[in-house]
Amino acid sequence: MKSRSEDKSSAHAELVRDLLGKRALVFVGLMGAGKSVIGKMVANAIGVPFIDSDNEIEEASRMPISDLFASYGEPEFRALEGRVISRLLKDGPIVLSTGGGAFINPATRQEIRQRSLSVWLKADLDVLWERVRRRSHRPLLQTENPRQTLRNLMEQRYPIYAEADLVVNSRDVSKDVIVGEVIDAVLQTKKSHMDAAGVANDK
Repeated sequence: MKSRSEDKSSAHAELVRDLLGKRALVFVGLMGAGKSVIGKMVANAIGVPFIDSDNEIEEASRMPISDLFASYGEPEFRALEGRVISRLLKDGPIVLSTGGGAFINPATRQEIRQRSLSVWLKADLDVLWERVRRRSHRPLLQTENPRQTLRNLMEQRYPIYAEADLVVNSRDVSKDVIVGEVIDAVLQTKKSHMDAAGVANDK
């Protein structure tokens, strides 16, 4: 017999799936924001497949992301990334984690807008730095001052990430808390649409 909390979670999962329809739920944000970890947990919670676009890019190219950057440069990588994401967005209801620069590409951003509900996992500099500083595989952080590079990326990209449909703060709390906030934010879009429809009908 299911507990009351399990029944509520199951009902929320069904509501989220209904709300998405054939659209994807796409996570955007900087490296270290938790897009892959939280994305996978949200996918499990709502019962849809999870896909990491970076993994798909590596599989399609048969090269690690760092090697792609080194061999072909960022513009060529972004073009490949855009093609892969475009293909993935046609796969029906999925949860998709994207690389930090994907949403910055205007064409990719437009495609995400049209075919998905986007969630920006927003984190402050200290949180991001603590998460990424021990990892050496981040191509964009191969600089003399990687923390300053990360700060520069925040200044450049955060105004664009802010165009996402939803914003959830990624911080040092239980991952389950963040997952719950993502699901609540998605459900809130349904309430907002219903409220807007009610206002329109009252006129």
